[in-house]
Amino acid sequence: MALTGRAGLLAVLGAVVLVVVPSWWTLLAVDGVIVALVVADLVLAGNVRRLRLHRSGDTNVRLGEEATVSLIVENPGPRRLRARLRDAWPPSAGASPRTSTVTIPPGERRRVETRLVPTRRGDRAAVTVTVRSYGPLGLAARQLNRAAPWTVRVLPAFPSRRHLPAKLARLRELTGQHVALIRGQGTEFDSLREYVNGDDVRSIDWRATARRSDVVVRTWRPERDRRIYLVLDTGRTAAGRVGDIPRLDCSMDAALLLGALASRAGDRVDLLAYDRRVRARVEGAARTEVLTSMVRAMAPLEPELIEADAAGMISALLSRVRQRCLVVLLTDLNATAIEEGLLPLLPQLTAKHLVLVAAVSDPRVTEMVAARGDAAALYDAAAAERARAERRRVTVELRKYGVEVVDAPPDEIAPALADAYLSLKAAGRL
Repeated sequence: MALTGRAGLLAVLGAVVLVVVPSWWTLLAVDGVIVALVVADLVLAGNVRRLRLHRSGDTNVRLGEEATVSLIVENPGPRRLRARLRDAWPPSAGASPRTSTVTIPPGERRRVETRLVPTRRGDRAAVTVTVRSYGPLGLAARQLNRAAPWTVRVLPAFPSRRHLPAKLARLRELTGQHVALIRGQGTEFDSLREYVNGDDVRSIDWRATARRSDVVVRTWRPERDRRIYLVLDTGRTAAGRVGDIPRLDCSMDAALLLGALASRAGDRVDLLAYDRRVRARVEGAARTEVLTSMVRAMAPLEPELIEADAAGMISALLSRVRQRCLVVLLTDLNATAIEEGLLPLLPQLTAKHLVLVAAVSDPRVTEMVAARGDAAALYDAAAAERARAERRRVTVELRKYGVEVVDAPPDEIAPALADAYLSLKAAGRL
């Protein structure tokens, strides 16, 4: 039971009466009237326990976009329900409005809508519905917490999808679907044509030339149906924030753009998220479903504050991949983690596969390098320059093993990774 402001006002009026007519009988009479009114109001309030609560609405929403979840409140009791409802969600769900007022006659139902604008990925579950039922006088209320389960999965934002049309246009050029056919690249035979100055003499088809009066060369197109294996490092380095975004979210965005591009190119795309165990895996998805599968698998991922097990990661990868493929490892160029974990194990990976390491650099480090003005800024600049030198040294070490490296800030990592994929495809290295 809860008393309202009206009950407090009634108590004040009773106190005024006692001041005017000070006696025990007056005190008893006033108290009796107040208690009787409160009890009557409480008895006439709608029954909270008998309410029936139902949910409907969105179950998925992209990070930063809006979802709507409806709460249907059904009153099967004999009394009118006058209530204030609070549909509680986690703070990161961005729920509004916080409270709603409803009046439900007996045997009827009302719909209460809650708008969600989540600020974090993952599953956001409704906590509880608090119902406060008021009597007709508004002096007292019954209050009860009721469960009304509902979960909304917040999917990655995928802001780099704006780059997809431009990358697909370049892909069409590579595959010969554009008027500007790329010549002499790839390893799949496309067609024959007459030789022109500048063509690679190794592309001359001598048998076809012998049957004609002109020199004929073969044209090639980039391969299709190759396998791209995306590996997300979800260890402690993925938890670092680059600006206002966790490094893991930047890596996810880059992986989604590459996955969308590679699936359009006819390549097979798989995903593995790993730190010390497999956190998510997408394998064998159809080309039309691969992006949806990746988004759903990535949504609940959170970085773990533990050092990633490079040996376990490579073992999990090699146990699932038999044929040669492009392995894209999305991690950080942390000198200690790379040199102690990944570098000693690279030979067994590069012996069978083409490896590309993609890392998100911090633009704040670049700003600090250029900072001047006082002693503190100079020390910051020296530390930032040392950090950049460490990343360059790690990049050089990786390239000694034949590993391609993409190191770019958050806004550029996704298109840079897509460009690296297209360059490998154009060069016939996939």
